Amino acid sequence: MEEVLNIRPAAEADLVGILSIYNEIIANTTAVFHYDLQTMESRKSWFDQKNKEGYPVFVAEEHGEILGFSSFGPFRNWQAYRFTVENSVYVRSDCRGRGIGKQLLKATIDAARGMGMHTIIAGIELKNQASIRMHKQFGFREAALLKEVGFKFEQWLDLVFLQLFL
Repeated sequence: MEEVLNIRPAAEADLVGILSIYNEIIANTTAVFHYDLQTMESRKSWFDQKNKEGYPVFVAEEHGEILGFSSFGPFRNWQAYRFTVENSVYVRSDCRGRGIGKQLLKATIDAARGMGMHTIIAGIELKNQASIRMHKQFGFREAALLKEVGFKFEQWLDLVFLQLFL
């Protein structure tokens, strides 16, 4: 019987796959505005903080391999923002275009709704049109465009904020 893609809550054992995906994105894309690759220690700290604060981390798993991950966390850390979260969705480079990101995004939206959140913000580099289209398919709408707020790979980067009301 063929194993199918499984979207599930992440476990600590998934951090190796999560770190690999995240570091590939840091090294080769403008989807993350980091320059330096992350360590296992930093990913574990990130994961532990998500668990401590009650924010979910989901993975897409197929044949025992992690193909992508998603999460959300505070948009800003001030109390009045407690019903607003910012999401992240990352898919392994050789698995993009298969609909994995959509399944991960759906899991984060459902979880945010279940937690009583009011709105989700997605901050996406403007040239990442695939991610913008994906978010818009779920009802996200452009809320703001910040010009030249990032600098990576010797170029200025624009950041678009999309918003979904739950």
